[in-house]
Amino acid sequence: MTAIVRGPLCCSLLKLIAARLEYGITRHYASANRVKPFRRVDVTDRARNEAKAMEMRNQYAAAEEAITSGKSVESVGQSLASRGYLRPVKPYSPPKDVRDKILELSKVLSKTNSNEKFADVQQKFALLSACHKAFNHAVPNSQLHEITSIDDTIAFYQTPVDTTLPLDALKTVDLPQNLFIQHEYIRFHPESDTMFGGKSAFPKSSTIVTGLKYKDKYRGHIAKKSWP
Repeated sequence: MTAIVRGPLCCSLLKLIAARLEYGITRHYASANRVKPFRRVDVTDRARNEAKAMEMRNQYAAAEEAITSGKSVESVGQSLASRGYLRPVKPYSPPKDVRDKILELSKVLSKTNSNEKFADVQQKFALLSACHKAFNHAVPNSQLHEITSIDDTIAFYQTPVDTTLPLDALKTVDLPQNLFIQHEYIRFHPESDTMFGGKSAFPKSSTIVTGLKYKDKYRGHIAKKSWP
């Protein structure tokens, strides 16, 4: 009985496989959406894209040139004079005859026009070196490329450099009556602050001075704790 059943089933399966092979019918076990065919993107207008890229590069170059040419020695000097805390520069006050002195020092360059650029690096070095000795004030490395003529040198040495900290500068300013600045901060210590019997508003908080600079100036205090 089993052989009789298997015979027709095998024949039907063989006929189905033969039909599929004859008509090219195959079964896909994976989804066709998983693997998408590669489609090549053709450039339709290459000349237009290259022209647009060239235009963008020209705009960027023009913007960079405008920023560089608009940054004068005066603005850099003003930025240097109003810089923040811990400036590694020395204070400088320009003398009244700074222009005459620089023009006198520049006579060795044989230049009649002060706006004319230096002929070479040797001329620039000779003038800046002489100015450094005369005014005891050197041009920083970040601004050497901006000084290209005698006028630039005069503009630099006419700019004062103030190294006073902004907080210290407020000591000499007339403040409004309702404004007061405590320049020296106050630390609590039970032996010196006896208004309330040496008691602090924060009895469990210690005031420990860890810095070597302020250990001799301010006294530390270790608060007593009941726990732990």
